Amino acid sequence: MTRVRQLFGRRWVKIGLGVLLGLALLVGAGPYLWIRFATMGKIHTVADAPTAPVAIVLGAGLHANGSPKPYLRVRLEDTLRLFEDGKVRAILVSGDHGQVGYDEVAAMTSWLVDHGVPAGKVVADHAGFDTYDSCVRAHEIFGVRAALVVTQEFHVRRAVFLCREAGIDAVGIGSPAPDDDTRYQVREVPAAIKATVDVVVGASPTFLGRYETGVDEALRRP
Repeated sequence: MTRVRQLFGRRWVKIGLGVLLGLALLVGAGPYLWIRFATMGKIHTVADAPTAPVAIVLGAGLHANGSPKPYLRVRLEDTLRLFEDGKVRAILVSGDHGQVGYDEVAAMTSWLVDHGVPAGKVVADHAGFDTYDSCVRAHEIFGVRAALVVTQEFHVRRAVFLCREAGIDAVGIGSPAPDDDTRYQVREVPAAIKATVDVVVGASPTFLGRYETGVDEALRRP
């Protein structure tokens, strides 16, 4: 009888572990698949990019000297090409400026202006602390209604999903990764969970504030 109980107990332990594993996969894969389904047909390269009034460029880190790291530099290079090709008429740079000595937005602005984009065409969002904040603020604070969102391929679907959920008619421009991005691809699974939770609960960005006219003014400039 004891042997039977042991076997029966082990069976239920295995079943329980199987159920838990299935739930974990569902929780992890569900949001990831939702994002991929919601962004079908919404991802392009620079070469086949459609037109939109605004490009939204998301921050991706700075070197100690304040210059853009490789991932951010590639995004800026693609954005520059979009502007030069007439695909966008204004650029919203959105990044982290949560510390006095760390200003992604100033670095992004300087890079674009140094490479020929008129300063009046570049608008700064200093409170884009994550992708969700950047998208919500682009819509609510800067009045963006349609945009090309520029970021790496592993990240672009989540960015487009969040911007579209924020009310922007967003299309993604998938920039190539400058090195092996496997770790970032893996990170997209938990990031997708956070993204969908933020959307479902209607999370508030770290900062909102009053409407800013920078994008409107940039679009009016010839």
